[in-house]
Amino acid sequence: MDLFIQGFSAFFSLSSFLFMNIGLLLGLVFGAIPGLTVILCIVLFLPFTYTMGPIDSFMFLLGIYCAGGYGGSISAILINTPGTPHATATMADGYALTRQGKSKKALNIALQASTFGGMASALTLLFFAPQVAKFAQKMGTPEYFLVCLFGLTVIAGVSGKSLIKGIISGAVGLFISTIGLDPMTGSTRYIFKNINLYSGFDLVICLIGLFALSEVLSKSKKSNQVTLSSLDEVKQESGRITLKEYKKMSFPAVFSAIVGIIIGIIPGTGASMASFVSYDRVKSMSKHKQEFGNGSIEGIAAAETANNAVTGATLIPLLTMGIPGDGVAAIMLGALMINGLTPGPNLFMKHGVTMYAIMIGLIFVNIFMYVQGKTLTKYFARVVSIPVSILTPIIVIFCFAGAFSVNNSLFDVRVTLAFAVIAYVFSKLGFSTIPILLGLVLGDITEENFRRSLILSDGSWSIFVQSPISIAFLVVIALTLVLIVRGKINESKQ
Repeated sequence: MDLFIQGFSAFFSLSSFLFMNIGLLLGLVFGAIPGLTVILCIVLFLPFTYTMGPIDSFMFLLGIYCAGGYGGSISAILINTPGTPHATATMADGYALTRQGKSKKALNIALQASTFGGMASALTLLFFAPQVAKFAQKMGTPEYFLVCLFGLTVIAGVSGKSLIKGIISGAVGLFISTIGLDPMTGSTRYIFKNINLYSGFDLVICLIGLFALSEVLSKSKKSNQVTLSSLDEVKQESGRITLKEYKKMSFPAVFSAIVGIIIGIIPGTGASMASFVSYDRVKSMSKHKQEFGNGSIEGIAAAETANNAVTGATLIPLLTMGIPGDGVAAIMLGALMINGLTPGPNLFMKHGVTMYAIMIGLIFVNIFMYVQGKTLTKYFARVVSIPVSILTPIIVIFCFAGAFSVNNSLFDVRVTLAFAVIAYVFSKLGFSTIPILLGLVLGDITEENFRRSLILSDGSWSIFVQSPISIAFLVVIALTLVLIVRGKINESKQ
């Protein structure tokens, strides 16, 4: 209880609320514009968090993360183009309501469902994460290596259509993580007599190149074909949700919140899976199946509740064991490490006040997301019409400025360009860049714990099967790999 009170006190400051709302605004804008992603937004503005404290920086990043979940529904509802991948499930029913002249109602349903899912997820994080952390504190170096190894199995889940290509991308990330000084001996590895590589590649620099700049390169040839006439309807109706409609939404919202939280806790899943699973299950249980795809408020409520219920849940394995559940969580992992917070069993013990401040802050993030969404949705509706030709040069300038600002080095700018080219080539060849990120983030801590475990056991691999926790993790890793491989095989057959 003392940590809760201290955490609330640490969070409750003007700067926390300011950066939270700036993040929410950016997340809504980037989520609403098709082609701009939440990952792009977080990576683009990550260098600006260097000067903030850990609480302020995370309020800023969580604001982007949560608002991006709702922001994607704006373009999905208004112009039948999802701003984010997980808004695809919202698109069919949302746009159907727009064609019926009920676009504002659809946006209100999406906003309220997103807020409900986010609040449920935030409360789950607040009450369950400390308990998981207490369990994680019982783990030693061998167990922590297996946790890292379990984190690397996420690569299989986010590898795209090809498992082999995903593994190759992950291996590239792991190799890049070895460049620089050996963490155990202090000797140099793969630096090719370049003094700039002694510390390896800065994570932020890699992120800007892999996601922000490469995204610009891949989207630069596309243009928005949105007419403002379709958006004018937003301000021509009240959008009021009736009591009958609230009753109709209640079960899909509660059910989807539970589904989203469960899926969010499982690494390698993410918001897209949560929204589609919830939508499918709610449709199968609904008494109004014929409405789905034709403007069902149950469908919108299910999809939007689920994708936002993932946000807090995915932070549980991230904060307690250092396992990122998806690409955004992996970037959050990097942001934690940048702020001197190493995710894992001891995080709540060493930085308990900061962790409680972040978890409490997530509740307020969702509250203010509702306030901003309710107040500014009619203006965000206009954002979807901004041409890519205007956005592209602005984003490129931010990318280079952010890369240079990290160490005030032109070498970092060249590294950013190199990683952008790598990511662009990889995407053209059908390789996902998220496995590279996971390899980069988890490579160092995986290697360090693996080698330290072997030193403790005098080189004996039996140390990894000596405790019940180790055996449990090995079984979970094996089952996860079997399920993922089976899923990939089924996908290839379809």
